Amino acid sequence: MSQFVFKMPDLGEGTVEAEIIAWHTAPGDTVAEDQIIVEVMTDKAAVEVPAPVSGRVVSVTGNPGEKVAVGSPLIVFDMSAPAKAADAPIADAPKGAARAMPASAPDATAPTAPPPPAAPTAVPAVSPTGRIMTSPANRRRASEAGIDLTTVVGSGPGGRIVREDLASAAYAPSGDGSPETSEIKVIGVRRLIAERMSEAKRNIPHFAYVEEVDVTELEALRQHLNSKNGKGEPSFTYLPLVIAALVRTLNSFPQCNVLYDAARGVLVRHRAVHVGVATQTPDGLKVPVVRHAERLTLGALAAEIRRVTERARANKASRDELVGSTITVTSLGKLGGIASTPIINAPEVAIIGLNKAVERPVVHQGAVAIRRIMNLSSSFDHRFVDGYDAAAMIQALKELLEHPAMIFIPR
Repeated sequence: MSQFVFKMPDLGEGTVEAEIIAWHTAPGDTVAEDQIIVEVMTDKAAVEVPAPVSGRVVSVTGNPGEKVAVGSPLIVFDMSAPAKAADAPIADAPKGAARAMPASAPDATAPTAPPPPAAPTAVPAVSPTGRIMTSPANRRRASEAGIDLTTVVGSGPGGRIVREDLASAAYAPSGDGSPETSEIKVIGVRRLIAERMSEAKRNIPHFAYVEEVDVTELEALRQHLNSKNGKGEPSFTYLPLVIAALVRTLNSFPQCNVLYDAARGVLVRHRAVHVGVATQTPDGLKVPVVRHAERLTLGALAAEIRRVTERARANKASRDELVGSTITVTSLGKLGGIASTPIINAPEVAIIGLNKAVERPVVHQGAVAIRRIMNLSSSFDHRFVDGYDAAAMIQALKELLEHPAMIFIPR
């Protein structure tokens, strides 16, 4: 038997190890060259690793949540086995290893078959080839939640397991033999978020500052811009307008467009403004980057925000699209509340948060009037940004947002 040992590849940027997120194959499977075999997570992004050769899988190293060092054996192939991965049934993964169908397989979004009867023992969703019918994303969710897919009844087309079925399996009422609690292993993006948030709060003395902004004129501008949109064009949100104003503000406050290199004890001040846009995704919070926001027109800025956030939500963002921001903007949209205390996206030194915009009575030009009000919640690294400078920056940003024509006037 001719064997090929594939080692964990060097994924760049000083990566020394990667965490196993989900195996897309298992011992006994036959795979083809360039077929995705495993998804791993570095400190920067999730990476899908393709098979370097065709052959039968002899063994794999690491369960989901475990880390494998760069250069260590990752998977062993039997090169003498015929490569017919597309035709071979995919065996269920052993316990602790998430299995996935080819990434092109769609996931059903709504059940089209009637729900299974409650009384008889239901039959799990298994295809004629013996393969459990569900998407790679659902296989990963099931693995993280400790759900045995062989016990789940699918409500999608042809008995396919959809996301709602996993929710039902995880939160089945007690008394039917299901446990009252379940354990979810913290791996992948969620582990990375936890580590970074803990590190940021532990190491960065946050200075929080909240300011009330009258965005009545900004809202009028936004509505006017949207009225000029062609049919089918996406609407402008507040985000591109706020980022355009932020870019202008940072000209006067360059100390807030900075990265702190803790290893060298150096503040790296940037002329370019690379804005991180905090984005909620099915896998957790990600921060795709709008590069060189200072060079973009308002329309181009809005389009780039949509592009990078949509790619992040679809888990298609490249590593380069998720690193390199110099300042971050976060928005809770309709859930924005009155105020928030955003955590700095290290190694940056500032983050700006948008809260919900609401109409309420205020004193305007000496009289009570209904105005549209939104709070800006900001946090700064107090080691490098003094409270006075932080407050002055937010006041300058507020002036632009309250008089949006100034955003576009050259000076």
